[in-house]
Amino acid sequence: MEKQLTIFDVLNEPFYLIHTELFPDTESDEIEYKSAKDGFPFDFWKTYSAFANTNGGIIVLGIKEKKNQFIVEGLTDKQIVKYQKDFWSGANNPKTVSVNLLKNDDVKEFVYKGIKVLVFSIPSADRKHKPVHLTPNPFKNTYKRNYEGDYCCTDEEVRRMLADADLSYIPDSRILEGYSFDDIDMSSLKQYRQIFASVRPSHTWLSLDDKGFLEQLGGYRKDRKTKREGFTVAGLLMFGKYLSITDEECCPKFFPDYREKLSENEEIRWTDRIYPDGTWEGNLFQFYRLVYPKLSSRLPKPFQLSKGQRQEDSPAHTALREAFVNALIHTDYSAPGSIVIESTPTSFVFTNPGTLLVTMSQFYRGGISECRNVSLQKMFLMIGSAEKAGSGVSKILSGWSFAHWRHPYLSLETEPDRVILEMPMFSIIPEDTLSDLKAIFGDSVEALGKDELTALAVCHIEGEISNTRLQYIIDRHKSDITKLLQELCKDGYLVPESKNRWTIYRLNNPNVDSSDSEDSSNVDSSGNVDSSYVTNATGNLGSSSVDSSDSEDSSNVDSSDNEDSSNEDGSDGKRYKYEELAEEIIQFCKIEYKSSFEIADALNKSEKYLKNRILPRMIKEEKLFKLHSDNHPNQKYTAKK
Repeated sequence: MEKQLTIFDVLNEPFYLIHTELFPDTESDEIEYKSAKDGFPFDFWKTYSAFANTNGGIIVLGIKEKKNQFIVEGLTDKQIVKYQKDFWSGANNPKTVSVNLLKNDDVKEFVYKGIKVLVFSIPSADRKHKPVHLTPNPFKNTYKRNYEGDYCCTDEEVRRMLADADLSYIPDSRILEGYSFDDIDMSSLKQYRQIFASVRPSHTWLSLDDKGFLEQLGGYRKDRKTKREGFTVAGLLMFGKYLSITDEECCPKFFPDYREKLSENEEIRWTDRIYPDGTWEGNLFQFYRLVYPKLSSRLPKPFQLSKGQRQEDSPAHTALREAFVNALIHTDYSAPGSIVIESTPTSFVFTNPGTLLVTMSQFYRGGISECRNVSLQKMFLMIGSAEKAGSGVSKILSGWSFAHWRHPYLSLETEPDRVILEMPMFSIIPEDTLSDLKAIFGDSVEALGKDELTALAVCHIEGEISNTRLQYIIDRHKSDITKLLQELCKDGYLVPESKNRWTIYRLNNPNVDSSDSEDSSNVDSSGNVDSSYVTNATGNLGSSSVDSSDSEDSSNVDSSDNEDSSNEDGSDGKRYKYEELAEEIIQFCKIEYKSSFEIADALNKSEKYLKNRILPRMIKEEKLFKLHSDNHPNQKYTAKK
């Protein structure tokens, strides 16, 4: 995983670039193109801050982006030298940006078809360097990255990053003012002590009174400097009464939520749900006791013997328990949002508010312990419900691999910050999936390589696949995955669909309308398809249902998939050259903007056919222009820019 998330590969080339004829690539939101034609971009440092505070990325100077179209303008040798000086001058100036994260090797010059560009590899900053901000003041000058680009962080987000950066501050060790044993649910504490005694029957802490026992766990603390003492945030979260926990002094946003949906009946929202509804004391200990048995009951329990005793837990159980506890101990309880645990027929999903304290590569590599709530971690560890520091992620990955299930997948969301761990409960290639793929493409799929077949299987299961998604499933470079996806497109297995800053791929299934987007482009990137004629093909990439004899009868195809007429384009069967049909659309749209329905109605064509086959190509060739830059439901077109 570390290799996949490295911006520059071993060949000293950025794998986002120079790997495809479709350069520049738009598959990821972790890349930003900037013109730099008239000088070092004024918004460069905003993107620098955004990448550093999120997942890292690269900035390319010398490429102009306009309405999702890219023009490689290039840079002169003089500009490249100047911009490198401008960058290093700003990166080492605290009045420009708070920290320089780059080394010399992170700034490189590349040549694409004789045109030079300048590339900057921006890593994700360590927690101690966050927030990475412009000017000496972090407030209103800190940025993060999302699918829309760079956005300015709120003051609350900045304060949480500052708190995470302070390694001496442990959020759950904060002493609470005005709390007493009246705020503790004594039955929860008693049950915990019973479990502790069964797991560690000879432990010296068992002889301590409740206060001393909590003090050893970190639930009660004395501050030697200030002489203050009292219950900690961890003590209340684990053993407190719900109303005491949600008091403004402690964690007012606390709301653990378990959602189970195992029924296929759409009218049944939840088959079971556990949340603080007054029927139980809503602390973390009770939430764990109520929820984990429900989660683990869905796992198979193979017969295993250890020292003559039957073991009910498998590595998958360990992985599931670790994922659950991780969500509880890594939550930022000051952040907006709830802890949400979801159980569906095909997966478990663990969502917790807050940010990841390590980089994505460090997370998957394991071995690094960066826990936000150390006392909570200790409390679960002492009853055998958590792994030792740094080994939790390894247990999650290996346990799920033991069960032959798909690789767990971590994703990060912003606005608000959330960490989401999905643990799928099905094999990469189930038998029914392989059967479906053979029904669509024939026996040729069995001759595909393991990774190619995996990509098709995941695409079939999830409905779509992307380069970023596939990185967490197969062990390949991002550049190699791009080539793999393009080969599958070239061979007619997948269809690409542009989505602003990234590309998704769908199965090239003639029996399914795989695109409901006006920006989708069913164009074979191999360039081997003769598209000079607008025929009533079934939509297969790199293939045509039209007979090569070019006879009139070849235009008559099966009408089962067409909603307008016996021909895909909705016409009377006459074959049109693309240029002829495009010219008719241009003439119709010269005066004012027209919708796809109006165009189809005026030309007696199928609206679906025009949206999927004709309009995207005309937009790409700049023969037609959209009224709205996104996929607006009331999209209209004009022939005049």
